Amino acid sequence: MQRRKNVERGPIFPTAVPWVAVVVFVVIAVGGAWLVALPLWLSGAGLGHPLSTVVALAMMFTPTLAALVVVIWVRRPANIPRYLGLTPLRPAGRTWLFIALGAVLFWLLAYASMLLGQAMGLIRLDLTGASAIGATLDATGQADVSIDPTVIVIVNLMMLPLITAVNSVAAFGEELGWRGWLLVSLRPLGTLPALLISGAIWGVWHAPLILLGYNYQRTDLAGVGFMVVFCVLVGVVIGWLRLRSASVWPAVVAHGALNTAVSAVLIFVDARDLPAGPWGSLLGWPGWILLVLVAVVLIVSGQLRKQPEPGLTLAEAAARG
Repeated sequence: MQRRKNVERGPIFPTAVPWVAVVVFVVIAVGGAWLVALPLWLSGAGLGHPLSTVVALAMMFTPTLAALVVVIWVRRPANIPRYLGLTPLRPAGRTWLFIALGAVLFWLLAYASMLLGQAMGLIRLDLTGASAIGATLDATGQADVSIDPTVIVIVNLMMLPLITAVNSVAAFGEELGWRGWLLVSLRPLGTLPALLISGAIWGVWHAPLILLGYNYQRTDLAGVGFMVVFCVLVGVVIGWLRLRSASVWPAVVAHGALNTAVSAVLIFVDARDLPAGPWGSLLGWPGWILLVLVAVVLIVSGQLRKQPEPGLTLAEAAARG
């Protein structure tokens, strides 16, 4: 009898936005990001600090910390793993389908953005000579080493799944917070508003690194604004994967694929354009255009309406498997 009471103690997902919990979450996630990045600022070295990579990695887990704090001490849901999208993993076919879709979609978007960037005259590519690889080898004193740049390109492409899996470990630190907790908590506002607001907060969260020149090579608020636009657009797609699959794992892998592919495309840049700027890639105009097109398709096709029922109770969820 006691077990039945626990099972039916309330809805898994909120029917109204838990604003106090949202505020606490944002303060911890954003404040934690600034706190973690403080050594980069205090040292004056910025992104040149020897620990900048470690700092960036640590930052990625502040949203997870924020999510755990709110679900344990601020507003505890009836089922924490289900609320965060960690479970259930069934039906397994659906979960794996969206995991694969998330990975492939962002690989394709990254490369399509690169090609569109060349067509728009924003970037020059060297798809056959791999001159960027040659320039990198030359800069590192390995020009005389017998390494075929084409082989490096092929190996890089073959390694995409493995590198994505590795990057997904770090991406989990962000996604458990942004799409696991925040998106679901804002969903009573409506799916599209929840996607846009969570994406905007995600973009602002990047400010400690963006203001040091990360991604957009700017150290002003314009750089933060560019990152917010990018995160809002990407957030619609990754958020859809999370809601449509009823699982946070497709969002985690999609984020890992995004980080992998954006870096991988740099090997195709013409050496004359090194160091490559962001505007001819997924981060810039080509990426924004393609992401808007994907978002429009999702909206027009009604995909944003296909998601777990917000008021579903544990008993109902168990009955539906």
